Amino acid sequence: MLTTQQVVSISKEHGFALVGVTDARKSKWSTEFQQWLAAEKHGEMQWLANNVDLRIDPTVFVPEATSIICVADRYASDVDEPLPPRHGKIARYARGGDYHKVMKKRLHKVCDVLRELDSESTFRACVDTAPLFEREFAAAAGLGAIGKNTLLIDQSVGSWLMLGAIVTTARLEATSHNVAVDPCGSCTRCIDACPTNAISPWSVNASACISYLTIEHRSEIDPKYHKAMDEWIFGCDICQEVCPHNQQTEKTIASEVHSDYASRVSSLDLLDVLNWTEEDRREAFQGSALKRAKLGMMKRNAAIVAKNYLANTDDEALRNKITSWKS
Repeated sequence: MLTTQQVVSISKEHGFALVGVTDARKSKWSTEFQQWLAAEKHGEMQWLANNVDLRIDPTVFVPEATSIICVADRYASDVDEPLPPRHGKIARYARGGDYHKVMKKRLHKVCDVLRELDSESTFRACVDTAPLFEREFAAAAGLGAIGKNTLLIDQSVGSWLMLGAIVTTARLEATSHNVAVDPCGSCTRCIDACPTNAISPWSVNASACISYLTIEHRSEIDPKYHKAMDEWIFGCDICQEVCPHNQQTEKTIASEVHSDYASRVSSLDLLDVLNWTEEDRREAFQGSALKRAKLGMMKRNAAIVAKNYLANTDDEALRNKITSWKS
């Protein structure tokens, strides 16, 4: 009979920093999620409104599921590189290998090992694109607690975490039975620092979030958000950068960042992006989560960030390009 101890051991052998198990059960936030959708806080992410029954109940996603194995990779620290002139900043999660591929490949290997030990059970790997509330289940499994910015926080090393899961029909003992912990207390740094006021306690209006606007929003970005985007050409890390749990300590310095997420590129030259062809974009984004943003979106983002940059700096080549640029 497969045990939780075996699952944890096997997952860690495959390089996952955190591993836990929780029961497969309907989300306790299903009502709030549907209210959030009704308020259209998901913006243009229509896929979130599709198959809601699958999202709120893992036993619909995997019939007869009884357990969820939750894993996490650490992908960054709070240390950041100075931004070169005329560059737009990239969120840390997208600076290295594409986490979808990095995590899924190892999760599939874990599933293969688990099937050898328990051929009677189903094991289905999930990374982000699957209809599963990974953060809720990861918190229930003891990997961390949900902060006011809605991110999972491991109070020893912070929130720079990639999450994945395996939904299974194997009956495993849960690794945590703790009552939900509040990792934030009276702290409101993420709420106060968000330049678009997208964050309220334990809720994010995605339609106003810079990460959403630069990565998921396909149409033109409302001019009221342009200045707030500042240097961010893809994603945003502000709510994590200001979080006390992400500040450097002996533990965070000693905590290993998975090698597959080693930074390849932390920023992009704005003029280069504005001159890109589709082939240039594909070549630049090969093996990266950056490919989520299409060419038109990247040029749109670059034009906005370029205008912010030109408000304080003279760059004739960039200014001429912006003057002639058409969205």
